[in-house]
Amino acid sequence: MTALLLPWAVAAALMAAVMSAAFVTQQKTGQGGWADAFWAFGLGAAGVLVSLWPVEGAPDVRQYLCAALIGIWGLRLGTHIAGRAAKEDEDARYAKLRSEWGEAYAVKMFGFLMLQAGAASVLVLGVLVAAHNPAPALSVQDVLATVVFIVAIGGEALADRQLAAFKADPANRGKICDKGLWAWSRHPNYFFEWLGWCAWPVFAINLGGGWHWGWAALIPPLYIYWLLNAVSGVPLVEAHMKRTRPEAFAAYSARTSRFFPRPPRN
Repeated sequence: MTALLLPWAVAAALMAAVMSAAFVTQQKTGQGGWADAFWAFGLGAAGVLVSLWPVEGAPDVRQYLCAALIGIWGLRLGTHIAGRAAKEDEDARYAKLRSEWGEAYAVKMFGFLMLQAGAASVLVLGVLVAAHNPAPALSVQDVLATVVFIVAIGGEALADRQLAAFKADPANRGKICDKGLWAWSRHPNYFFEWLGWCAWPVFAINLGGGWHWGWAALIPPLYIYWLLNAVSGVPLVEAHMKRTRPEAFAAYSARTSRFFPRPPRN
């Protein structure tokens, strides 16, 4: 594992540089949402970097597979968020921080983005130990992990498309999206994002006992579940909906699961 500390440190430095660039972009455009696009692109690139980092010879098939999956994830999510940031008003979460922090916004936002860089460094650990699992060949676990990851990317992309289509219809102005996956979960995009990080422990954990560091891949899904449900995801989005559409949100939350999908209550 000592040999993997260098790529992990390089990935952390890369994320610090990426989020510094995000800060500059935020300040110039007044659109805080660009930070999320930078984060997704940066984490995708950091994941590819740690996956293909040569430790004992040329990268093997598992390393290439992990690099491809995290790269696709970063490109899909980053492109989606960038398109939204370019066309829409500032993300309500960042607009609220801008209002609350006032003159201290710039300093506090830089610190906030460095925290996001740190969060990405924790998440990329899962990719690192998964890609460098020394098991000699792809196994049923690798196939299962790949299926979980593909389902997660597809589910998140579908949720994003459904929400975008709902917002694009003028008849839905002021309403809360409760169609498709959004009828089963108030945050299906966040659920599938979390599910994708659950794939890395399946790649990484060697049940034969030959790769004890693989258990470290359990940290990212636990960490991002906490982030999404207690820090920067669900709480901020729901606080905004409660402020702007209290009655509609009360009805929606009464019939719809908060995070894990399930059939809506009647």
